[in-house]
Amino acid sequence: MNILDFAINYPDEESCRKKFKEQRDQMGVTCRHCNCKEHYWLENKQAYECKRCRARQTLRSGTVMQHSNLPYRYWFVAMHLLTVTKGSFSAAELQRQLGHKRYQPIWEMVNKLRDVMGKRDDEYTLEGAIELDDAFFSTEISLEERDKPLKRGRGSQKKTKVLVMAESKTVENPKPGKKPKKVRYLKMKVISDLKSDTITRNVKEHVESTADLTTDDSTSYTKLKEHVHSHTASVIPHEDLSKVLPWVHTAISNAKRQLLGVYYKIKPEYLQYYLNQFCYKFNRRYFGENQLERLLIAPVTYAPDFKSRIYNRNYCG
Repeated sequence: MNILDFAINYPDEESCRKKFKEQRDQMGVTCRHCNCKEHYWLENKQAYECKRCRARQTLRSGTVMQHSNLPYRYWFVAMHLLTVTKGSFSAAELQRQLGHKRYQPIWEMVNKLRDVMGKRDDEYTLEGAIELDDAFFSTEISLEERDKPLKRGRGSQKKTKVLVMAESKTVENPKPGKKPKKVRYLKMKVISDLKSDTITRNVKEHVESTADLTTDDSTSYTKLKEHVHSHTASVIPHEDLSKVLPWVHTAISNAKRQLLGVYYKIKPEYLQYYLNQFCYKFNRRYFGENQLERLLIAPVTYAPDFKSRIYNRNYCG
């Protein structure tokens, strides 16, 4: 949906509220007290009333908009801008486009959307042939580490560890200059360390046991063969990375370029939200103009776990 179609379909607050309710009705409403799925809609209260126990919940309850007083149209504009571009869109720029006085609520809104994007992707696990590797993303030094001597290399406080998994498929007779594998889905998960148990726990959670893993020969991956169908680990010269793990390293490169190009001073505790957005859009790159319609499923289905902190607009996007 381009910007002109968006303006036609969602010209005001009422049209956005109506669409949000329509999507929520389609996904179904469950009573938080008795788990009943049948409700009355009270138009004058803008709330659902359970047919069994008469408990009420507002249209926003249990959704990404829970506890938010921002207009529905703000949320729709944010969802549109986050999906309509191939790159990304910062909260600071969204604040300017909306003409909102305060940065904090806009930043919270965008991160809540990124949160439910991740929740939606976590419903699915990777299967088949999987490329796996770890990466280090540049972030701010956390408050706990600022007074400590700055480390170099892989242990630097300016780097956050990320596990990257790509479901790929070998292409028969690839065209000259094209990758030998075709990627389907992608997952990126922030991890606290590169210990074998940490890597293995993430693989068990996000990869099917029938999968065939391809990795380098890192000692962090020694236990993976116990939890998947097969595990191929080998020493990979730098010049062969594009052949053995083509999509993992393409995804890492693209994600880093996007984060550096759009955002400023990402704190390590919030990196996962930005990676959620990158992976969500990547996994739905062929949806075209249906991106906004598809994204609406997540906001009405999940309440975010995002915890806000006060930052000024110079923090990040």
